[in-house]
Amino acid sequence: MIATLRHVARLLVIARTLARHAALFPLEEAGLAPPIVLFARVLARGTKEAGRPGERLTLALQELGPSFIKLGQALSVRSDILGERMAEDLSALQDRLPPFAPKEARATIEAELGKPLGELFASFEDEPVAAASIAQVHYAVTSEGAPVAVKVLRPGIEEAFARDLELLEWLAALVEERRPALRRLKPREVVAFFREMVSLEMDLRLEAAAACDFAESLADDPRVRIPKVDWQRTARRVLTLERIAGIPVDEREALIAAGHEPLAVITHAAESFFNQVFRNGFFHGDMHPGNLSVDADGRLVMVDFGIMGRIDRKTRDYLAEMLIGFLDGDYLRVADVHFRAGYVPARKSRDAFMQACRAIGEPILNKPLHEISLARLLGQLFAVTETFEMETQPQLLLLQKSMLLAEGVGRKLSPEVNMWALARPLVEAWVRENRTPEAVLGEMAQTVAEAAQALPELARETRSLLRELANGGLRLHPDTLAALATRGRGSQALLWPLWLAVALLFLILLALLGLS
Repeated sequence: MIATLRHVARLLVIARTLARHAALFPLEEAGLAPPIVLFARVLARGTKEAGRPGERLTLALQELGPSFIKLGQALSVRSDILGERMAEDLSALQDRLPPFAPKEARATIEAELGKPLGELFASFEDEPVAAASIAQVHYAVTSEGAPVAVKVLRPGIEEAFARDLELLEWLAALVEERRPALRRLKPREVVAFFREMVSLEMDLRLEAAAACDFAESLADDPRVRIPKVDWQRTARRVLTLERIAGIPVDEREALIAAGHEPLAVITHAAESFFNQVFRNGFFHGDMHPGNLSVDADGRLVMVDFGIMGRIDRKTRDYLAEMLIGFLDGDYLRVADVHFRAGYVPARKSRDAFMQACRAIGEPILNKPLHEISLARLLGQLFAVTETFEMETQPQLLLLQKSMLLAEGVGRKLSPEVNMWALARPLVEAWVRENRTPEAVLGEMAQTVAEAAQALPELARETRSLLRELANGGLRLHPDTLAALATRGRGSQALLWPLWLAVALLFLILLALLGLS
């Protein structure tokens, strides 16, 4: 009861803030607490509606503080739920807040690292260079003389997010219980996704590990630079990274004045994005201008690794073929790849899905090249998922958001250039190299080999399970147990056909290579 009263009081504050920005529509559409919504509307009487609904909601979330800023950012990747326009508006949320006191930052660093600040750093700048919803960043110089950037979590931020997450879970449960028609929006799933995203950002050691993984994945690209992690000065609430000077990628005039060619910068960015997504399957999930800069040598510098995306090989294959299909206007190919990947159930009409893809692609792709937005195309594709029971892929939603941010950067650098046109030859080459008959046979051979390797362990687990069942409350006749155990041992005989299949695939592969 006390928790409910606390939630209701907090909901009133939220409703009043939304009302002041003429953005009560999320609560109204959800049918939540009509008396509270009405009261909030009365309190905010006289508010004028200015801007699109998504723009007004963005301003309201900004005012509501850290948890709701992050919630808006999480929702900005769910164009399948909110619609393309509102998701795009929410993606403009500025994650900037007033800084907290330097003494609190110093206290956190000393508590987390277990040493006085003077032993850790030769100098430490009290004025932060950036202050966001979860943390702020200070420049410092280590005791060894290395310039670094120190990221420190806000005091009490974990508790604040925990309270708001509890409220959001309560609201999601109410929506699903009282408005069955809105269950298709998956409110509990959205909140669970938000909780997972926030929990990763609350442990800066995980961000440090992501930075190291990301640096290793791009180690062979001399045009990209990832700051090194100072692990000796990193803990759960403190992250210390190498400080790299650079010009933000959206400052076109400053880049030109420093001798950098915008076309070269956007070309490097497009190639790097391709490598992240298709070659490595590990990409930066928050590529806004504040996280991208260009150093004195023209290298692309990336920071802030709290949100990273991973895409498995199957998804990369799907994505590459789907994008090439759209760019070529081959909507049958687009439909086929969705059905082959199992994203659209086989019982659905392939022709109807192909027609839906054409309806999405034609208005976007028949524009001048520099106006084409693949991020917008993906957003509209995800918006039709409900009609065709296509299960939304969370990693692709994050990718769509990253593409949207990358397109925005590209337009500021070179408005006349489409960065995906620059990356297209790389995608086509990747498809040729990775979707050849030889490559497909190689994947089949690997799958068979993995299955073969798993069989002995399966047989052992089967025998172990049978013994446990026999020794427990479940009684099996001795003859039955012996027969089942023999069958379990006999499963190892299945290895021979599998290995024969592997050998046959290998011979076919050799033949193909000999013909090529």
